Amino acid sequence: MASHATVCCRLKYRQAMAEAIIRTIGSIKGFFAKPSVAVIELCGGVRIGDRIYVRGHTTDFQQIIGSMQYLRNSVAEAAPGQIIGIRVQQRCRKHDLVYKLSA
Repeated sequence: MASHATVCCRLKYRQAMAEAIIRTIGSIKGFFAKPSVAVIELCGGVRIGDRIYVRGHTTDFQQIIGSMQYLRNSVAEAAPGQIIGIRVQQRCRKHDLVYKLSA
C-alpha cells in the first residue's frame, strides 16, 4: 500500500501533466438546443477529430469534434478569429470556455 506522501506526489504530478496538455481555443457565443449546436469564437486553431473540453459554471464535458461549420459551409479545420458552429453532445452556455486536449 502506498504511503500518503506517495499518493500526494502522484496527484500533483497528474495535475501538472493535465495542465500542460490543455490549451484554451475559444469561448461559447451561443447554443441552439434543437440541433444541439454550439457557436464558438476561436482564439486557437481546431480540426475535426480534435478532443475538446467545454467548461463553465454548470457545464463540464469532453468530446471529439465530429462536424464543424464556418459560414454555413462544412470545414475540416478552423483558424483563430473565426466563429464556427459544432455539434455538441451536451448543453453548453454562453461564456463557457472551450479547451483543446492534446496528448
